[in-house]
Amino acid sequence: MQHRPKTDWRTPALMLMLMTVAMQLSFASWWTLTKNFAVDEIGFTGREIGMQESIREIPGFLAFLAVYLILFMREQTLALLSLLLLGFGVAITGYFPSVFGLFATTLIMSVGFHYFETMNQSLQLQWLPKATAAATLGKIIGVGAFAQLVAYGVIFLAWKTYDLSFETVYVIAGALTAGLVAFLWIAFPQFKQAVPQRKTIVLRKRYWLYYALTFMGGARRQIFTVFAGFLMVEKFGYDVHHVAALFLVNGLFNMIFAPVIGRWIVKWGERKALTIEYIGLICVFTAYAFVTDPWVAGALYVLDHIFFAMAIAIKTYFQKIADPADIAPTAGVAFTINHIAAVFIPVLFGFVWLFSPAVVFLAGAAMACVSLILARIVPEHPDDGNEFVWLERGRAQALPAQ
Repeated sequence: MQHRPKTDWRTPALMLMLMTVAMQLSFASWWTLTKNFAVDEIGFTGREIGMQESIREIPGFLAFLAVYLILFMREQTLALLSLLLLGFGVAITGYFPSVFGLFATTLIMSVGFHYFETMNQSLQLQWLPKATAAATLGKIIGVGAFAQLVAYGVIFLAWKTYDLSFETVYVIAGALTAGLVAFLWIAFPQFKQAVPQRKTIVLRKRYWLYYALTFMGGARRQIFTVFAGFLMVEKFGYDVHHVAALFLVNGLFNMIFAPVIGRWIVKWGERKALTIEYIGLICVFTAYAFVTDPWVAGALYVLDHIFFAMAIAIKTYFQKIADPADIAPTAGVAFTINHIAAVFIPVLFGFVWLFSPAVVFLAGAAMACVSLILARIVPEHPDDGNEFVWLERGRAQALPAQ
């Protein structure tokens, strides 16, 4: 990493935080509005919602192609260009109020979002020290949650007060992202990489547990991101300002608890954090299947978000076991693995939803059970050569790397 004066405020950690803010200003606004935009303005049912979410996840499935883009540009540059595309896709969403219009703008926005997230994860694991990465990642999530609070708060307060249109809010959100990207481009230097990254797709046997955790996380997350929010709108009649209020509470809790969770992972390790996360998610998804009270449903939604913050542990687990030169190409592969299930689960469960929403959430609980089994294979102290353990006769037996 290039030499900078000790007093230079332009640190990699600060840039990661501001890039997260830029992403959240657009994405949080899009996420708050789009379920209502789809249902109220276009007339989506669970089937169309599922199709839209599958389209949104296609760029994530193709995230491995980012390794070829960094043949021509730096990861930092690709991250900023991806943010610009995200902002543009969000800004134009309100001007295409039709089924295929929303499908198209969702695809544009999603390309920017997923390629940014791929590069962002790679830069986080390269720029942050292993010993404290989880704590810094918790702070980054906290800063992102503050940006979410700004977006949710403005929508909640201004939607009814000023009778805002969907078009207006989408444009403002996209413009704010573009403005912050312009600042980052001008104000921050190009940070050098400590270890040159491989420019080819990397798949290694010894990363199998990371791949498995990532796959199950992607499958399970779809149940939450697609259908938990839809449950609030369709079953409990949440309006735009109600959804914004719910997200406002989510952002507040993440801002408070994500840094705490990050420090807790540094202290207690990835294995314990993942175990607690998955036990909690099993309970939450099971409760979703039978909830009948809108306040209880909202509380479950907030609790769900808190548990998902513990997924920091998957990132830091990989950081500890990885060859440093594998981080960028594996970030792309991991996003693709994460989105394999995401391409078909929204459509498949969109049809299941028409017959039984409870079955959708019970399937999410079953996925969390599989993740819990995998979490128990994570070593107490993961490292290169100590990537996983088996539980045998009450004792964890480490297996050599392959």
